[in-house]
Amino acid sequence: MNKISKEKRSQLVLVIIVVLAVIIGIWFSLIRTQQEDLRTLAAKKQDDSKKLDQIGDTIKNSKKAELELAAVSNELAQAEQNMPSGDLYLSMVDTIRKFKTNYDVQISQFTPSGSDTPVNLLPRFPYRQVSVSISGTAHYHDLGKFVADFENQFPTSRILNLDLSPAAVTGPETREKLAFRMDIVSLVASSGTHSTSNP
Repeated sequence: MNKISKEKRSQLVLVIIVVLAVIIGIWFSLIRTQQEDLRTLAAKKQDDSKKLDQIGDTIKNSKKAELELAAVSNELAQAEQNMPSGDLYLSMVDTIRKFKTNYDVQISQFTPSGSDTPVNLLPRFPYRQVSVSISGTAHYHDLGKFVADFENQFPTSRILNLDLSPAAVTGPETREKLAFRMDIVSLVASSGTHSTSNP
């Protein structure tokens, strides 16, 4: 083999260094940038795919959510029908009298507690409240059943401030009776809260 001169060897080494520098420059300036862009696009594609799946799930579940909303709206409309309306005091007294016919509870006095007032439990609550105080006599078991059944049948009403004491004894049939006094508080639909349509 022929020996390469020192000058040509230096030029060859210089050419090899320049070629390597150009290849490394091309790698870092073009190929590596393109690979990073491809990685970024792949991550964006994966995120977009997840969002698309979530949108698809939402669309699939929208019918179910619509049915649930209709059911809840119907329940709300039924609950609002049990709320006092018109003459609020008279409406509550009438409801209590009709309800008590199935119970051995004697109600001797109804006392209105004023007009309807805003509910201060929650801010911007769409209902108002009205209360009436009742007093009378009953056996302990009958009164307990009356209270529990009333609150179960009328979920928009609550019995508060229940006060029990022994009833004044006037005969043998009243010996074990209790005198009671309680406040019945009921929500009242404000104007505009009634459902305008039932789905």
